[in-house]
Amino acid sequence: METADFLETLDREGRSLAAAAARAGTDAKVPTCPDWQVRDLLRHTGAVHRWAAAFVAEGRREPRPMSEAPDLDGAELVAWYADSHRHLVDTLAAAPADLECWTFLPLPDQSPLAFWARRQAHETTVHRYDAEAARGGAPSPVDAGFAADGIDELLLGFHARSRSRVRTPEPKVLRVRATDTADGTRDAVWTVRLTAHAAPVATRGTAGDADAELCGTADRLYLALWNREPVPRVTGDRSLAARWRETSGI
Repeated sequence: METADFLETLDREGRSLAAAAARAGTDAKVPTCPDWQVRDLLRHTGAVHRWAAAFVAEGRREPRPMSEAPDLDGAELVAWYADSHRHLVDTLAAAPADLECWTFLPLPDQSPLAFWARRQAHETTVHRYDAEAARGGAPSPVDAGFAADGIDELLLGFHARSRSRVRTPEPKVLRVRATDTADGTRDAVWTVRLTAHAAPVATRGTAGDADAELCGTADRLYLALWNREPVPRVTGDRSLAARWRETSGI
């Protein structure tokens, strides 16, 4: 996917998040994040948007902590979130292609601008799903190609970091298979090697036998790997799926 595609997705998903939050109300529980109400979801996601936008707008080269969200609630909080989202989209759209700034995932082939557009598109999509879960009713679909990209970012980016807590007492191999892709012609597959003392090592494609396979359509698998839904289908050692759910939180 191109940066423009991520920006389009970010724009749409953030507007959908705000609409779902407004309909649910800021007191509503978020069933996919049991400790949160909608106000917590808006404060978190809006703060993340402003944090990300600052790196892009100011070309910051070093990490900085997020600022706290303002003490707003109700319609004022929804409006603050919408402003935060709009500021992020506009900042990314205006940024130069050769932008240099800090990023935080080990994805060396990705430019900082592409990184932040991609990361915020996925951040917002997952939290849009949370807002729609609080609202009730059928959630908006996630495009198969975008979902497969999000699985790739999660496995090759987030869980390649030493802070990943996904470990197994003895070496195991987990296969992740999305049964649809953007062109619908082939599965998207990843192989994840797990050990006791190092971060998971994920590669694209199949490489040898696997102890377990997590399988499903890309959108369902994407949400499952972010612990928003159950894994659609597990074959082999089911304890690996349980271990993922227990230890993979970001």
